[in-house]
Amino acid sequence: MMQKMTQSATHEPDRGLRAGDVVEVRSPKEIMATLDERGELENLPFMPEMLEFCGRQLTVHKVAHKLCDTIGGSGMRRMENAVHLTDSRCNGASHGGCQTACSLYWKEAWLRRVPGPAPASSPIDLTLLETNTRKEPGPDREPRYSCQATELLRAAPTCLPFRDLGQYVMDARTGNVSPVESIVAFLIAFFNRLQGLSRRIAPRRLRFRDGLRWGFLEGKVVGRTPTAHLNLQPGEMVRIRSKEEILATLDENLLNRGMGFEEEMAWYCGRTARVQARVSKCLDEKTGKLLTMKNPCIILEDVVCTGRYNVSCPREFVPFWREIWLERIPIP
Repeated sequence: MMQKMTQSATHEPDRGLRAGDVVEVRSPKEIMATLDERGELENLPFMPEMLEFCGRQLTVHKVAHKLCDTIGGSGMRRMENAVHLTDSRCNGASHGGCQTACSLYWKEAWLRRVPGPAPASSPIDLTLLETNTRKEPGPDREPRYSCQATELLRAAPTCLPFRDLGQYVMDARTGNVSPVESIVAFLIAFFNRLQGLSRRIAPRRLRFRDGLRWGFLEGKVVGRTPTAHLNLQPGEMVRIRSKEEILATLDENLLNRGMGFEEEMAWYCGRTARVQARVSKCLDEKTGKLLTMKNPCIILEDVVCTGRYNVSCPREFVPFWREIWLERIPIP
């Protein structure tokens, strides 16, 4: 088995990257030298889908010093030595065609600042990367996949409480958000913590807005939620329905047929956007199982989770939209 090599044995990573810095993704040979027998660095997988970016110059979009736990719901987690790069999302080619389009995590050891001499490339066996996209099959013997999203809790094992003020300083210092945006993120997190406390200990008549989180979303449906089929196709224009219209399709858990609607999505209500893709396949981050949706969902161009209501999380997850939350705009 490949023995884990220290970074000092190969090259020193660029530290202290900020949003806006231009970097070059190192060659496959250089990156492979940083990986252990699982194809990981600091428990973060380097995936086959990332190879197409090797040798390319990209801009640091956000410093990935933290992330939201979408697997166990434990809140924010601390990540070390990683960034997100502009225009680098996973295409799912080695993971069963998953269409989640996650923003890729790049360890600083896999990047070099520009300008800088690039070493000559040479052939290298990349079987390790493909092999480690698979987990042990589940009880049903269906394939189980391993990717950055499924392994994030190992790559970011430490919880990051909202009261850790250092994260807000880091958000502003790295250019992830402005100082004002960082302060607002803390105030929203503080408000949500108070609201959660009130829901646990205060009688309903004493709660502010019934203890709802900032954004004040409350589903209206009792029983089975409604559905709609528009057969939207990539390139079509849509308008995201109003918050009130969407709340009328959600149950008390803010779900429509099992799919969640969140405060970050409500921020886009009333806006127009272009359909980027119909999504029918996505990985279950908890199990690694490839799920096939009975009713495809929609991804919209340039519509991502900005983290404004979630402690400035830089992950920029791509939300899925039920067609009932959208209305088609005829193109003349």
